[in-house]
Amino acid sequence: MSLQQKVSMLHGTNDPNYIGKIYGIPALCIPDVNFQDGPAGVGDGLGGVTQMPSGLVSAATFDTDYERQYGVAVGQEFAGKGVDVSLGPTINIVRDPRWGRSFETFGEDPYLSGQMGASDIAGIQSQGVMAEVKHAAAYNIEQPAGTVDVDTRTLQEIYLPAFQTSIEQGGAAAVMCGYANVNNVPSCQNPAILNTPLYQQAGFTGFVTSDWGAIHSTVESANAGLTVEMPGGYYYADYLIQAVQDGRVAQSTVDTMVSRVLTQMFRFGMFDKAPTGSRNAIVTTPAHTAVALRGTEEGTVLLKNNGVLPLNVNNLGSIAVIGVDGGPGAQTIGGGSGTVTSAGTYTPIIGIQERLADTNVQVAYNDGTDQVSAVTLARSSSVAVVFASDNYGHEEADNASLNLPNNQDALISAVAAANPRTIVVLNNNAAILMPWLNQVAGVFEGFYDGQVWGQAIAALLFGDVNPSGHLPITFPTSLSAVPANTPAQWPGVNGAVQYSEGLQVGYRWYDAQNVTPLFPFGFGLSYTSFSFSNLSVGALVNGRSTVTATVTNTGSRAGTEVAQLYVGDPGSAGEPPHQLKGFQRVTLNPGASATVTFTLTARDLASWTSNGWVAGAGNYQVLVGDSSRSLPLSGGLTVSSPIPVQP
Repeated sequence: MSLQQKVSMLHGTNDPNYIGKIYGIPALCIPDVNFQDGPAGVGDGLGGVTQMPSGLVSAATFDTDYERQYGVAVGQEFAGKGVDVSLGPTINIVRDPRWGRSFETFGEDPYLSGQMGASDIAGIQSQGVMAEVKHAAAYNIEQPAGTVDVDTRTLQEIYLPAFQTSIEQGGAAAVMCGYANVNNVPSCQNPAILNTPLYQQAGFTGFVTSDWGAIHSTVESANAGLTVEMPGGYYYADYLIQAVQDGRVAQSTVDTMVSRVLTQMFRFGMFDKAPTGSRNAIVTTPAHTAVALRGTEEGTVLLKNNGVLPLNVNNLGSIAVIGVDGGPGAQTIGGGSGTVTSAGTYTPIIGIQERLADTNVQVAYNDGTDQVSAVTLARSSSVAVVFASDNYGHEEADNASLNLPNNQDALISAVAAANPRTIVVLNNNAAILMPWLNQVAGVFEGFYDGQVWGQAIAALLFGDVNPSGHLPITFPTSLSAVPANTPAQWPGVNGAVQYSEGLQVGYRWYDAQNVTPLFPFGFGLSYTSFSFSNLSVGALVNGRSTVTATVTNTGSRAGTEVAQLYVGDPGSAGEPPHQLKGFQRVTLNPGASATVTFTLTARDLASWTSNGWVAGAGNYQVLVGDSSRSLPLSGGLTVSSPIPVQP
């Protein structure tokens, strides 16, 4: 290849058919590479696709098997549209619920994000489509006041692990670097974001593209590990050719960059078969819709139930469905590049009407824009279900408030005052405040649940499906009770955003500061009950320990519990009180028990030090339960001498 041909493989070209494209070189039999937005399905307005549940819904399932099936379905649709690279999943950490892209992610915990991301990637790539995991790294705010100031240990322990897991376990073909300036260096030319953690530590063999317009240099970016400029060619066109000719970028560096792209093209069979698929193809299928439904049913979280749920049609004369979000205006996905155009949205009012079609229960709908009429309907109904959404989730915009917009809080309070059997069903970008919580009988959290939201919530309301979702983020009691609660931390002052909370992100902060959240990370109710017993913690042998516990369904219904394992490091390690290091879903009939098994590794115990990852000597707590604040089982694991851990 000539230098000009090599450089042509290192930048995109504006294309009317796909959001990004690397033009091939016909003379060398190199095909085009087509990129399209995800992560909740094929984006950018292409029709005939399935609008899947958002990332937070997937994370709330705590189900890696489901997430792999999600990836398979999404991968099939990308392939059918002629897409070679899916821009997703989004695995950035939700540092603060005001972040406008929270809905795209897998929540606030690096371990959960990594496991779900790796499973999603494996599913997508099993269909011959490359997954481009985004956005490396410390990209957690849309409108920062300036650079993000974050220390190396926090980067290594909080903001980079999910990317490394996506590479090491998921085999991600590509990574996208983000818009954030990290410690005064743009992410796409920052070796502490690219070369060191991805290529050196995680053994990455794929390529890195810039987020669209996130590249700001030629020499610095090439030498830091950025492979491809998107969407067009500026820094990586004539300027890159000149930099090689001048010796500022080594020829070997460009050769490595090109080989990283070509290697993935060979890996995914792009030289073995003719291009297939068309952007105009109809790719949604009933099987894909079933995957979306499974995720919505598993990932919707029951937050409160005073006994009114599940609804019993035999004791129900009428039901009032209230709120714009319950009808044709239902919000099922966020905005920006995470938007997926639904092939047809199954709204809550339709789902509830169909569920009650063969009963004598009367269903009435009021969009809630006239509070007086909504209250009148609620007062005359057996049960009122208020559907509320926040319309906060959007790329390029953060949120000043965590209260519901458009007077929805007042609507909920007024309806609850008129009917004590009021249930609130939420669809929102991240955590919100609930000033009406003590007034209502039940609360479901749906995040942005995708096109089959209405069918799923009907099944959950009436107990056809037992709720099993658990929160992947912490809900605060007030805006001042979030970890980034000072202007210096959010949105920043004097040209910098201070990540001064360090490792204390999400539930780690609430636990370390002894602050009671509205709802803790990992929390989720069921229509049955569970108990935990018989914790056994094996000794650390060859860097691995086996942990087992018994989960029992102590209620009267079949249901699914999510057993969660947390580790508390010795005090000398300077870590948060405890951190998630394992989870397992278990489905049980009434009275039945099952053993859950976890494997703890030395890496799970390790902290980032000046000597790299080290599992320090001392006694580690091993805790098992069903949320970060409900850990009834406690055991210990002793490390007799420090264990260096290879990245």
